[in-house]
Amino acid sequence: MYYVMNYKINIGNWRLETLESVSIKKSVETLSDTAVIIIPGTNLNATLEVEDKIKEGDVVEIRIGYDDNLVLEFKGYLNRIATDDNSIQLECEDALYLFRKNLKNRELKNISLKNFLNEIVGEVNKVNKAEGTPTNYTVKCDYSFTWDKFTIFKATAFDVLKKVQEETKANIYFENEVLHIHSPYSEIKNSVPIVYDFARNIEKSQLKYVLQKDKKIEVEVTATLPDGKTKKIKYGTAGGTKKEVSLGTANEASMKKRAEQEWNLFAYDGYEGNFTGWLLPVVEPAYKIRIQDSDYPYKNGNYYVVAVETKFSSSGGERTVTIGKKIG
Repeated sequence: MYYVMNYKINIGNWRLETLESVSIKKSVETLSDTAVIIIPGTNLNATLEVEDKIKEGDVVEIRIGYDDNLVLEFKGYLNRIATDDNSIQLECEDALYLFRKNLKNRELKNISLKNFLNEIVGEVNKVNKAEGTPTNYTVKCDYSFTWDKFTIFKATAFDVLKKVQEETKANIYFENEVLHIHSPYSEIKNSVPIVYDFARNIEKSQLKYVLQKDKKIEVEVTATLPDGKTKKIKYGTAGGTKKEVSLGTANEASMKKRAEQEWNLFAYDGYEGNFTGWLLPVVEPAYKIRIQDSDYPYKNGNYYVVAVETKFSSSGGERTVTIGKKIG
């Protein structure tokens, strides 16, 4: 079957007519989704001027696909315009672009993650409104986590969310002006797994099948107490490969939960790594997929998608899918 590749890319009020390539990166392990659009620096032997057409902060929508069945792959904001080797590179970021706002300095004590984020998002909405870019962001949080103390000093809302993700390993992303915060692997966006088969739609593979018995892991979570002393909690196989995690809270329940979450990332027999397929099927981080191999059926299983990199150019379209732990 033959497919014709198409795209529709709008930046502000400008629609791209020429394109070299697009690369879109999405992950539950990084704070924001990003896209890089590369267009020729010249058109019909004339230098292509874009500064009079677009500007930083413009809304970006990227749709790509086959036979005019285009999928909205990215929506965000133009973050930077750069020129390099006779090309123009447009760097884009999702809604977290509008979270690069300075917050008031303060110290918060004994505060839950949900209440903390509601406070931060409320302040961002106020700042954006004052700057003439009103937003109505809300929070959806099902992650139970508490800080004994959280200090905000000369930090942006983006800096704070980055710190939250580093300490909690939470999945943080935007969807329709809602800031989602979920514990790792707790949210699955699709009920029926998308099937990837080595004989059908896996083009290249960097997957490795590893047994749990060969993964001896010991997680050590360390928190610093107000008096400068440290508190440690260990979980897993004593003497195994050490995974160290630093937390900004000494709340024992939060420390134990964080240690168990880190260990559970490795506690399964199954694949690790990534593979590359085509634009179809459409897959996103937090999707459930099934990897099948008719030569080794015992290796078949469902996995959680942690990251997807989508590339599109005249050479073709492809997705590199990075998997996390094996799931039911």
